[in-house]
Amino acid sequence: MTKTGVEELVRAVRPRYVRATRGEKTRILDEFVAVTGYHRKAAIGRLRTSRGRKRRTGRPTVYTPAVTAALLEVWEHCDQICSKRLAPFLTEMVAVLEREGELRLPPEVRERLVVMSPATVDRRLRNHRGDRRKGRCTTRPGALLRAQVAVHTFADWEDARPGFLEMDLVAHCGETTAGEYAHTLTAVDVATGWCEPAALWNRSQETVQQAIEEIRERLPFPLRGLDSDNDSAFLNWPLKRYCEEHRITFTRSRPYKKNDQAHVEQKNWSVVRRLIGYQRYDSREACVLLGVVYEDYRRYVNFFQPVRKLVAKERVGNKIRKRYDRAATPYQRARASVDVTKEVKLRLEEQYRQLNPVDLRRRMEEKLRQLRKLGR
Repeated sequence: MTKTGVEELVRAVRPRYVRATRGEKTRILDEFVAVTGYHRKAAIGRLRTSRGRKRRTGRPTVYTPAVTAALLEVWEHCDQICSKRLAPFLTEMVAVLEREGELRLPPEVRERLVVMSPATVDRRLRNHRGDRRKGRCTTRPGALLRAQVAVHTFADWEDARPGFLEMDLVAHCGETTAGEYAHTLTAVDVATGWCEPAALWNRSQETVQQAIEEIRERLPFPLRGLDSDNDSAFLNWPLKRYCEEHRITFTRSRPYKKNDQAHVEQKNWSVVRRLIGYQRYDSREACVLLGVVYEDYRRYVNFFQPVRKLVAKERVGNKIRKRYDRAATPYQRARASVDVTKEVKLRLEEQYRQLNPVDLRRRMEEKLRQLRKLGR
């Protein structure tokens, strides 16, 4: 039987089938299957509904295209962070964007957006993620002070208070380490995730120490400890004397054990490489511009980029099962800490109310366009 003949038969039989009793429907189906050769279930579907209007099965649609579009916009404003960090921060980020006039959502879209789970966020963003690259390592081992600086491992940070920082250098050397070029000194507070990137023209002892002093003045809490790798830029007598003079605990990681500095190693990618990339910047102008970018970016990272902290891990068979706390920004963690004074918390709250994350990103993007023109 031709397709046209089937369509004509369906149009003729459907009204009688819809009004028929149970026994009559059975007889009509028998005749229809005998004439068309359809499977019985397919015949039932054709006689119940017209072609092109298939009955939808399963749960009704909850997250409409408008909700997905709003999620994409918020995700972009949050620097495309992962779903485990984004989902708990949606309520606050949406409120901030609406406060600054950067986002306007219908009530029903907003209601659906702020209750999204991490799994739902992942499904909606599946086709919008990029790839990753790797850069060169420029660490130069410093052996002279290894016996003088205590070793600190990843297991020693369990009860850290705000003020204990891990630090590392990121080189912006491009494909070659020859000559002079800009560096980034990344310092991360272990307890709160507070991140302080600083632009350096070179990796000399004096330059690194000056950058550490500037970071110490910017921190919202006292600098209590510094932990570095075995780079000679850190393991030197001037920095050791500086730490002793200011009563700062100075420790180092084990050689070739990057997990001892997991907090700062993670920030080297998520803060520095994702923002600056892998180009070579070997001019003073580029280094100055890099510092200007970091002025806005450190506010953006610390006030609007939630982080998760590892709270427990256990071995299950041959696998390690890890559990994390609820994602929160470094600002939120500092505000909740009992080791941060009330005056500092009030100052941070006032600064937070004056910040617009979209405006910070606009200024950064403008400076980054200028910076990339100087790279090669």
